[in-house]
Amino acid sequence: MILRLIALLILPLASYYLAQALSSRFNFTGRQKIFVFVSLSAVLLTGVLIALGRLPIQFILAPIGVAATFMVRFLPTLIRFLPIWQMFRNRKTQSIPNSSDSSKLRTRFLAMELNHQTGDMVGEVLNGRFIGRKLEDLDAAQVAQLFSECIEDADSRQVLQAYIERMHPDWEGNDLSREGAQRDEGAVEMSRAVALEILGLPGDATYDEIVSAHRSLMRKMHPDKGGSDYLAKKINRAKEVLSGEE
Repeated sequence: MILRLIALLILPLASYYLAQALSSRFNFTGRQKIFVFVSLSAVLLTGVLIALGRLPIQFILAPIGVAATFMVRFLPTLIRFLPIWQMFRNRKTQSIPNSSDSSKLRTRFLAMELNHQTGDMVGEVLNGRFIGRKLEDLDAAQVAQLFSECIEDADSRQVLQAYIERMHPDWEGNDLSREGAQRDEGAVEMSRAVALEILGLPGDATYDEIVSAHRSLMRKMHPDKGGSDYLAKKINRAKEVLSGEE
């Protein structure tokens, strides 16, 4: 009796540690981890009950036999539909954006986000007459007014110029705003948190991840490829801060 009780107590612990080991190896989600834990518990419990003679083995073999018969009968159909299911799964996966596929930059007047995949920039105005508005909702005249407000803050001015160059290179007055954005572009101290946001990396990023993120961003944002001088400098600066190359 005591041995049976001990076995029943050990089962959940064994299932938990097995589920943890599998999760760490295969990177299961929380829901997958719970499913694996429940499945392992059921299998172990069934094995113990069979070993103790509490569960006739035919109760296990009968469902397995039915399932095997079903699989043999419908296997050709399942194989035929497998490519279609795989295609749907791939499309569904591609449609879900990864949070790490973007960089964020915050200044006095603007909160900007750069999509690593498309190179598109979006932003929100934090101060001034357009506070709370999305940059993409402003027309050329309104952006020009916002630019005049950003004159007093070098970072905001240069970020806005980078947005104009990237998203609206055909706007009139772009040359004038570029001339204003080139003032006061000396290096500004950058914290590690800001550098991580710019490269879109977690706090425990390795050196290889830093180099990979920097290389990926520079492919899209390098001035020679239609990018912005300001953003390229920020990306380079972020890499220096995170990799200790200062």
